[in-house]
Amino acid sequence: MNILIVETVWMGSASYKFLDKTLLTAFSILPTLQAREIAAITPKNHTVSIVNERYTPIDFQKNYDVVHINFVTSTAPHAYEIADRFRKNKALVVLSGLHASGIPEEAKQHSDSVLIGRPELAWLVALQDIEQHKIKPFYQAPPFETSTRLPPTMISLPGFVITGALEATRGCPYQCDFCPETNIPGGSQYYERPIDDVITEMKTIPQKTLMFYDNSLTIHPEYTKELFRKMKGLHKRFFCNGNVDVLARDPELVHLSKEAGCVAWLIGFESVSQETLDAIGKKTNRVDEYTQAVHNIHRHGMAVIGCFIFGFDTDTPAVFKETLKVIKKLKIDIADFSILTPFPGTLLFKQLEQQGRILTKDWKNYNLKTVVFTPQQMIPEELLAGVQQMYTEFYTPLYAFKRILRNLDNGFYAFFVVFSRTIIAIMNSRRVFTKVKKSKGFKKPTMP
Repeated sequence: MNILIVETVWMGSASYKFLDKTLLTAFSILPTLQAREIAAITPKNHTVSIVNERYTPIDFQKNYDVVHINFVTSTAPHAYEIADRFRKNKALVVLSGLHASGIPEEAKQHSDSVLIGRPELAWLVALQDIEQHKIKPFYQAPPFETSTRLPPTMISLPGFVITGALEATRGCPYQCDFCPETNIPGGSQYYERPIDDVITEMKTIPQKTLMFYDNSLTIHPEYTKELFRKMKGLHKRFFCNGNVDVLARDPELVHLSKEAGCVAWLIGFESVSQETLDAIGKKTNRVDEYTQAVHNIHRHGMAVIGCFIFGFDTDTPAVFKETLKVIKKLKIDIADFSILTPFPGTLLFKQLEQQGRILTKDWKNYNLKTVVFTPQQMIPEELLAGVQQMYTEFYTPLYAFKRILRNLDNGFYAFFVVFSRTIIAIMNSRRVFTKVKKSKGFKKPTMP
């Protein structure tokens, strides 16, 4: 069969220009890894094409037997437009991804079939049924077994790419209330690829630098330590995700990561309030361990990329000033600031919907930079303005320059990661934010 895999990327309503796309793609941030994984697992007797329309226009006149569209919530409206056009052309359309898994009944209105959960294995079952003309409306992703072997993702990317990408593990058992990835069916199942398979794939990736897309490489420390030991002779440089508890308590893992070539750890701190962390079920984070985790990473000459979310029910307008104070004290190198977003399929979405606090179901606004629900202790405009101000304060030219300069001693790769991610963060903050409809008599607040 002639198969087209269409990837819609989590970019919200932003209009990315040439420089933005060049930087994002260079670091494998665009496109995502999911479409490449779907293509890699597709049996070789099929003809497979991947298209990301940010780089290549979709040819709706070409004769495809099957069109598989993988998408997230913010791109759902456009994904449905693409699906509807192909269905009018008599192509069979399959939808997958976080949003399709969160609201499969909605996705089914625009497709012949919906893959629920991680799509790779369900895709293989669906293809067999398609060949036999017995396609089902929904496919629940079967669980990964110990014996499951996933093929390497050797799919070329468009444009200038200096950073390769791969996954050593799948899933995350912690299931934080707000996380769309772990709350989809099967998303909390943790699966490890055989380490030798991961090493073999790394050797075939032409780029010297890599990005691990794993939810966290600290879920099973012993697995990760063995992976890092076997990476030592590859002379790769990489950055990856990890949790506070292990990074604070396991200096051996941090040390091995440096020896393996790690230049930066991305940590989901989420909040600097222990009350908030307890309320949202972030079991891996204790605020009193933040300093040790950052110290362990910094003393090995690696950068820290911190992620913070605002809008939890425990957050007051004072949260912005307090967070900025803490992250400056910790000397975090890069920070991403997001607005709490209730993605369909998450416990957070169900709770807020039951409470009547969802402001809109215009999915394109579910981009982490728009307020789509009513916060508990501030008005939507205060939340939006506070997050915007966080970017303004953290990325002031002088303070950003000091952080970049500080990483010169950590070597070229750490310096370049901090430098490039700083530029990306600044461009994101300026172009992705959208305006919330102002309340009557509302005046834009400043950071408390």
